[in-house]
Amino acid sequence: MEQAAAPTREQITGLLLAGGRGTRMGGADKGLQTLHGEPLATHVLKRLAPQTGALLISANRHPDIYAALGGPFGAEIVADTLPEFPGPLAGLLAGLRATRNEYLLSAPCDTPWLPGDLAARLAQALAANAADIATVTTIEADGNVSLHPVFALLRTGLADDLAAFLAAGERKVRAWYARHKTVEVAFTDERAFYNINSLQELADLERHRGPG
Repeated sequence: MEQAAAPTREQITGLLLAGGRGTRMGGADKGLQTLHGEPLATHVLKRLAPQTGALLISANRHPDIYAALGGPFGAEIVADTLPEFPGPLAGLLAGLRATRNEYLLSAPCDTPWLPGDLAARLAQALAANAADIATVTTIEADGNVSLHPVFALLRTGLADDLAAFLAAGERKVRAWYARHKTVEVAFTDERAFYNINSLQELADLERHRGPG
């Protein structure tokens, strides 16, 4: 059986996930916090935009600010359809509903060093395995494998199933992935997926050009 072609850039919509509460940042809107003179969201958009044909920003607060940040990238703003910040799956659902492309590539707003080949590698794995979802793993310094589930390439036909999953009160990303054929793609540089969780971490990183 001939392998399906990998999704092209033009078939993929990028989704910046910036709709969280920012609990570990004292309630601050994480994507708007500044690193090296630019909001975290802008750092991610700069890396995501060359890999996708269109862009969306999932934002539940400050939509006007995110619209201004996303403007140079042609990004549209989408908000959760569910109340009370139910988590990244709600942002994914908003993205899946909003995109007009066949595939959605998601990335969180607090990972300013995401790889430039993220979309290409996930697309190749998705096609090679006839999968519904491709996500990321890395091997840490201690040899343990870490899953980074909010970095994912998904078929947009999954929207209805995700809506039903959330309507049933479910919130766990991995539990939803387990309902579908999911392939994990190993990246060797765990620093590329480093996420900034606190204002102290952000302040520390101001003195460096990357994590670690």
